[in-house]
Amino acid sequence: MTTLFIRIQYWLPQHLMSRVLGRLAAARKPRGLITWCVRAFAKRYGVDFSEAEEPFPEAYESFNQFFTRPLKQGVRPLCDSGIACPADGVVSEFGRIDNGRLMQAKGRTYTLSDLLAGDEDSSTLFAAGEFCTVYLSPRDYHRVHMPLDGELSSCCYVPGDLFSVNQATASSVENLFARNERHISCFETPRGPMAVILVGAMIVAGIETVWQGQVAPPPRRITRWNHKEPEPKVQLNRGQEMGRFLLGSTVILLFPEGAVSWVDGCKVGAAVRVGQQIAI
Repeated sequence: MTTLFIRIQYWLPQHLMSRVLGRLAAARKPRGLITWCVRAFAKRYGVDFSEAEEPFPEAYESFNQFFTRPLKQGVRPLCDSGIACPADGVVSEFGRIDNGRLMQAKGRTYTLSDLLAGDEDSSTLFAAGEFCTVYLSPRDYHRVHMPLDGELSSCCYVPGDLFSVNQATASSVENLFARNERHISCFETPRGPMAVILVGAMIVAGIETVWQGQVAPPPRRITRWNHKEPEPKVQLNRGQEMGRFLLGSTVILLFPEGAVSWVDGCKVGAAVRVGQQIAI
C-alpha cells in the first residue's frame, strides 16, 4: 500500500488539485456545509477544540479559517531560554549538517544547496551547522513561531512539487524537501544567522508570512526579496508568529556551526509543541 501511495503521487496533478482544493477551503458559503466539513475533519483527525480561541466548529467562516485557528492565550507557554520549537508536530530528523548534507529519513539524505535553491552564500553559512525538521500533521496547530529573536535579512519563494511530507514519502522520494515548493526566511539572531523554511506539500493551498501575506503560490519561478535595505525592517521576537500553512506540512530550521546544542527531549519521533525548548 505504501508503494502504491507513493506512485499515485507521481501521477496526480499535484498543483491543480491543491489549488482547486485551496479555493474550496477559502470559500465562505454555504456555512452549513463548512461547519459540517470542520466537524468531520476534527473528528477524523482528533482535533482538540478546547485549545482553540474559538472552540466551536460553527464559529469558522471558512475551512482555512479553521485550519489556521489561533489558540487560547497561555496554552503554549514559551520556554524561559534557549531555542523555542517553531511548530506543533513531530521531530522527523535533526542533528548535524554533514558535508553540506541533511538527513531526510533513515538512509536518505539531500544537499543543503538544493534545499536553499542554489544560494551558495547561505549554504556556506550553514554548511557544518545544525538542522531540525518538524512535521505538522493534519490535526496540529498550523501557525509557525520564531525560535529566537530575529531581524529578517532575506527571503525566497521556490516553486516545486507538492508531494506529501509524511514519513512514508520522506523515506521513499529522493530530495523530497529540496524538490517541494517552499519559502525560505533568513534571520540575523543573537546566535548568528538562522533559516526557517516552510515546505509545501500535497493539498497545501498556500504559505503565508506575517510580513508578506500569502507568498505561495506566486508565479512559478524562484523569487527573492532582500530585507537588508533601509526601513521598514522586519523584527520578530522569540515565540512571535512568523507564518502559517493553509493546510499542513513541514518546518526546517538551520543554524550555523556551534550555535545550538539539542536538548534530550528533541529526538526523532518526539512530539513537540510551539514554545517548548528544543535546544540550548
